[in-house]
Amino acid sequence: MPLVSVFAAEEAPPETPLTPEWWTDVLAFLTEAGRNLIAAVGIIVGALLLAWILRIVIRRVVDRIVGGAKSKANVDDTQALERSPLASVRVVQRTRTLGSILHNIVNVTIVVIALLLIVNVFAPNALGSLTLLTAAVGAGLGFGAQNIVKDVLNGIFIVAEDQVGIGDVVDLGLATGIVEFVSVRVTHVRDANGTLWYVRNGEILRIGNLSQGWSRVIVDVAVPADADIDEVEATMLDTAKALATDPKWRTRMVDKPEVWGLESVTGDTLIIRLVTKTRANAKDDVGRELRVRLKRAIEGMGLSVPQLNSVLLSGIEGAQRVRGANPPRTRPNPLAPATDEVPAPRPKWRPKLKPEAPKEDGPS
Repeated sequence: MPLVSVFAAEEAPPETPLTPEWWTDVLAFLTEAGRNLIAAVGIIVGALLLAWILRIVIRRVVDRIVGGAKSKANVDDTQALERSPLASVRVVQRTRTLGSILHNIVNVTIVVIALLLIVNVFAPNALGSLTLLTAAVGAGLGFGAQNIVKDVLNGIFIVAEDQVGIGDVVDLGLATGIVEFVSVRVTHVRDANGTLWYVRNGEILRIGNLSQGWSRVIVDVAVPADADIDEVEATMLDTAKALATDPKWRTRMVDKPEVWGLESVTGDTLIIRLVTKTRANAKDDVGRELRVRLKRAIEGMGLSVPQLNSVLLSGIEGAQRVRGANPPRTRPNPLAPATDEVPAPRPKWRPKLKPEAPKEDGPS
């Protein structure tokens, strides 16, 4: 045999026969991979379907509550609820806010559950083997993510207690403006300049809501010192009452106007205060119209108006005036007669004597 053929025969690699067992293993692997892939796709499709169904349910619940509030107020759109009872407006705002938060909670929950199920499909023992690692990661997140947990919990309580709703005008300390969106972690507030502020719920320590209940317009009118105070007060009150009965403005005012009287004397002017309660979102509009009418009425009396300001009470003065003016309501005390006659003495009260019981005569 030639030497070259011997070396070639020795260097030739051995051929691996394709045995039936090898084909069986390959087929089992492909079958298992196909099943896992189908299961993962099914989980994703199920998660998307469940999220779609829950979103429809939440949307229908929100629409039904909003529609109920509109039907009770006998209006067709949400903007018309401003002329309806204040409770209806709050129900709509709170429902929409809770709806947006429920959407976020549903999305996050479904995504986390779907990921865990997919991992369990491809690696059934992975979740069990990662128990200690998960505990360590959870402890680390517990210390490192305290602010996130604080933001989420505070956001849930803010919405559940109806402290803030979408469309409210609020003062959060960090930002002041209109609430455009409320999530479980961040509240979006847009100020009058158009700046959008993202305020973390955990950083909110106090909330001043200007859209709940009612507001009060306080106007200080300055008149000359020689003006007749009673006549000026009567003119101011009549002007404010005329505004309250105007068809255009009466739906924005919730109570009768009041004249609180002479507040101060500054130099050659007298400061007379007039107040009226309005709807929370109509304070500025009513205040502008009221100041215009007061100026015209005072000038119609032949008096000049050197100063006409709107006042925002704060501190102890604001706390004392929350319920409005408190004039005395007691009856005047009667005065002594202005004569020299001595009034007749009042009859004195004497206790009644109980009649004595008749004594019975004993046997003689």
